[in-house]
Amino acid sequence: MDQLLAMKVFTRIAERGSFAQAADELDISRAAASAHVAALEKHLGVRLLNRTTRRVALTAEGSEYLRRSRRILDEVQDAEETLRGARSRPQGRLRVDVPVVFGRYLLLPALPEFTRRYPDIELDIRLNDRVVDLVAERVDIALRVGSVQQPGLVARRVGQINIVTCASPAYLADHGEPETPDDLRQHRLLGLTSAGGGKPEWNFPAPYTAKRLKLHFAMQFNAAEAPIIAATAGLGIAHTGDLIVAEYIARGELKLILEKYVVPGAPISLVYPSAGHQSPKVRVFSDFAADLLRRWHGIVQQWLNRTVAPEANP
Repeated sequence: MDQLLAMKVFTRIAERGSFAQAADELDISRAAASAHVAALEKHLGVRLLNRTTRRVALTAEGSEYLRRSRRILDEVQDAEETLRGARSRPQGRLRVDVPVVFGRYLLLPALPEFTRRYPDIELDIRLNDRVVDLVAERVDIALRVGSVQQPGLVARRVGQINIVTCASPAYLADHGEPETPDDLRQHRLLGLTSAGGGKPEWNFPAPYTAKRLKLHFAMQFNAAEAPIIAATAGLGIAHTGDLIVAEYIARGELKLILEKYVVPGAPISLVYPSAGHQSPKVRVFSDFAADLLRRWHGIVQQWLNRTVAPEANP
C-alpha cells in the first residue's frame, strides 16, 4: 500500500463527502478510491468512513485521522516545493486568515500587487474576527492583533496599531474641531460596542480616561468598520485604529484630529504553524504583509507629525 497516496485519497473523499467526486478530481476510478480507503482502514485496524448509498460520513477515528493527515500532507507538499526550487518561484495554495477590517482596508487593495509578483500562488483568504485554530483549519498564515498565546505557533511581530480620532472634513466644517478629549462631549460620537455588547469606551492618555470623560454616543455599532463608514458620511467622530483608516485619510475623506492624544494600541503579528513557517509561499506572503503594514504605518506617522517611541516600531 502507498500510504501517502491512500491518505491523499481518504482526505479528498472526506472533504468532498463523495467517492465519485474525489475519484474524478484525482483522476482515478471509483473502485480504486474505494480500494485505497479499504487498504488504509485494514492497515490502521479501524473504520474511517461510514458509507451509505447516499452519503459518506467520518467516524470519530476518521475525524482524528483526517486532522493529522492534512498536517502530514501539507508538510510533504512544503518539503517538495522547497526541494524543487520553489524558493525562487513560490507556488501552491496559500490559506490566509485575517480580521475583517484589516482584510477590507489593507490586504484586499494590495492583492493585485501580490499576484503580479507571485502568479503561481493560489490565495485562499478568509476574513473573520474569531481566533481560529490554524492547525485544525489548515491555515498557513494569519494576522493577529494582540498577544499570541496559542502553543505550536511561530509569531513574527510586524507592527503596532495606534488608536486615533478622526472625522470627515464636512463634519468638522459644520461642528468645529475639538482641541482636547474633553471637547468631545459637545460632538456626535460614533462608538463600537465591545464583543459582549457592552457600551463603547474611549480612552486617551491620562488624565482623559473613559471614567472622567463619560462620553455620550450618538450612534454605536457592533462591527469595526461601521463607525468608519458613518464618519466618512459626515455623521460624527470615530475613534479607531490608525491603519484601518489610513486609506480614507490618504484620500482626504477623513481628517485626523486630537493628534496629541493618540493612544498606543496592541501589537500586530503574523503567525504560522511551526511546521510550515519555512514554506516559500508563507515566507514571501509574510514579507509582503510586513512591508505593507510598515508602509502604511510610516504614512500615518507623517500625517500625525510625531515620533513614535522605538519599541512601537515594527
